[in-house]
Amino acid sequence: MSILIYTEVSKGKVKKSSLEAVNYGSRIAAQLNTTAVAVIVGDADTSDLGKAGAAKVLKLKNDKLAVHDGQYITAAIEQAITAENATVIIFSHDFTGKEVAPRLAAKLKAGIVAGAIDNPVISGSSFSVKKNAFSGKAIANYAIHSDKKIITLLPNSFAVELNGASVDAVDFAVNLDNITSAIKIKEIKKDSSALNLTDAELVVSAGRGMKGPENWGIIEELAKEMGAATACSRPVSDMDWRPHHEHVGQTGIAIRPNLYIAIGISGAIQHLAGVNGSKTIVVINSDKEAPFFKSADYGIVGDAFEIVPKLIAAVKTFKANQ
Repeated sequence: MSILIYTEVSKGKVKKSSLEAVNYGSRIAAQLNTTAVAVIVGDADTSDLGKAGAAKVLKLKNDKLAVHDGQYITAAIEQAITAENATVIIFSHDFTGKEVAPRLAAKLKAGIVAGAIDNPVISGSSFSVKKNAFSGKAIANYAIHSDKKIITLLPNSFAVELNGASVDAVDFAVNLDNITSAIKIKEIKKDSSALNLTDAELVVSAGRGMKGPENWGIIEELAKEMGAATACSRPVSDMDWRPHHEHVGQTGIAIRPNLYIAIGISGAIQHLAGVNGSKTIVVINSDKEAPFFKSADYGIVGDAFEIVPKLIAAVKTFKANQ
């Protein structure tokens, strides 16, 4: 019996959301008097996985895993689950978690909670897990009674703690000969930004109020000076002003940064569903009736093309005086 945690690599490093998942899994392992086993695809320094609480790290090995395909990843993780006799499987609630966790749940006849925001309450063989409901307007408690349990974690819901000892990864060969995928990869576009949006603690986001992609320079400059990631609303990505991986909202990426600055975004409920977990929300909009102001911690009514350059100057002054 063990707790299995799927972890991912981005730009040669283990993702912050994966370290959150290992922390989460190790706490469950401690309560159940068992061990946390991390599985990983790709090359990276895995020492932080041990520091986050993993007692063992398996590096899944098969050439087919080089191309991200949910069917191959699902089969590989299923073999690791069998080898480690895992009863609880943890993912981050990101693209891979959303794609693979439901497949595994169906294959293993496992109960699943997607987007957990708190540690589970364990009573015997039953887990009680909290997650957001109704686009973040309420919190629901889900009970899992199945023998195998799958939980995906909403990123940035937990602080990363690296208090353990580093551990080396061991190769785990998986057999994918009988797995045939119907997906054909035509092109792979890699995100060249320095920060992963789901891992970012500071996010600068903008919408149609920027009037066109040619005006995004001040958004990128503000984000660069702050050390923040950039994001956008759905209409902006639909019009190809910005890449789709920057779209945050109900149909995009859900984020929970410490600071979310929304510039020229009206704040429709679909957008709020993806960002209302942010610790602090700052809204800049020329329309004083914009719905976003009702959800903001701080609001500025005014022209973004006047306000943002002043913010950039203020950030530069602040940094120069540090």
